[in-house]
Amino acid sequence: MSKQKDRTNDNGCRIGSLEGVPIRVDSPGLRKRMGSKLAYGRWLPSYAWQRLTRRIPNGTVHLIIALADHFEPSIIPEDGRARAPLSEQDRRVEQWCYEYPRAVEAFRDHEGQPFVHTYFYPAEQYDRGLVDRLAEHCHSGWGELEIHLHHGVDGPDTAENTERQLITFRDALVRNHRSLCFIDGSSEPRYAFVHGNFALANCADGYACGVDNEMDILAATGCYADFTMPAAAFHPAQIAKINSVYECDLPLSAQAPQRRGRDLRVGRSPQILPLMVQGPLMLDFDGQARNGIGRFENAALTGANPPSLRRLALWKKAAISVQERPDWIFIKIHCHSMDPAQREAVIGEAMQHFLAGLVRGAPDRREIIHFATARQMVNIIWAACDGREGNPAEYRDYRLKLASAFSPQVRNSANSQMGVRG
Repeated sequence: MSKQKDRTNDNGCRIGSLEGVPIRVDSPGLRKRMGSKLAYGRWLPSYAWQRLTRRIPNGTVHLIIALADHFEPSIIPEDGRARAPLSEQDRRVEQWCYEYPRAVEAFRDHEGQPFVHTYFYPAEQYDRGLVDRLAEHCHSGWGELEIHLHHGVDGPDTAENTERQLITFRDALVRNHRSLCFIDGSSEPRYAFVHGNFALANCADGYACGVDNEMDILAATGCYADFTMPAAAFHPAQIAKINSVYECDLPLSAQAPQRRGRDLRVGRSPQILPLMVQGPLMLDFDGQARNGIGRFENAALTGANPPSLRRLALWKKAAISVQERPDWIFIKIHCHSMDPAQREAVIGEAMQHFLAGLVRGAPDRREIIHFATARQMVNIIWAACDGREGNPAEYRDYRLKLASAFSPQVRNSANSQMGVRG
């Protein structure tokens, strides 16, 4: 009898594979699995076209680097459905907030800003004490809080429940933790988003979501940008459009409207929110892969695949930019910093060695490094669309401004308009 063996993919997720068992070529099960893999590789034609047409410009380029941290203090890597006790979650967050600044404070970008995280905290796991501690860490200059959501795993979620969870958590972050942001002085809080299990707007064949009109809900509740993609090379949630910053080109009420989009360009300010901000998805044939051939690069920082200057070259080669502003390259990477197995990649010697090489070697690589949060990256993207020039770091607060920058009276006024009680 065949035996299924579990292993871990680049995102720390357990996947199965049949090993050591001969399978007939004409097996219906094999044909089905091969068909699924080919379907999930729908991004490969886009990738081939990009490699033929995209070039990094000659001369100095600006690298705007943001780390989307799927920050889950309850994570138990061996069991995705289990949660660590609250005491363990508290220990993890306290340890992180103490150790992280000490690990990376020596490495600064062109403007002297440290390497920061954007902490996408799970709405369904909100604990005021834990988020209080993390918010203070952010207010001290080490990052910003945004919204993460896992839902629809045990069965399809509903639009009503999704909207309720997003609004409740959004308002708690503003009211209780002076987090999130406002756009152009508006009284409606704005947030960035990462979907749990990468299943944004029900794009994973019905798994881990179930809400076709989720993008419409995100727009209605104040989401200014989504930072979910990429998933992984053959993940069921992976869409064909890759290595881009863009607006959705399908109705937001449609299932997975992010499948098609209009690339952002200079001279055309985006009108459809949330914007789609993707990280690199690349092929790497450097000969160092464990299979001796090559590997897929999806900008996930893991214990098995920590950050490196080799990977930086691939992220840069993806050339994610606003059209007609190719010298501003946007690099969104992601991690699960609360997973103990990923510690070396996010805070250990591997990360410190990478940051040292990144910062100190930038002049030789003709790069100017700018560390950014998700909000700051979107502000710079927006400024590029509006034709702004010069140093992109000048536009970190271009339109989206932190809630903590406003007085309590302004935040209370916003809460009042939303019907939120203090």
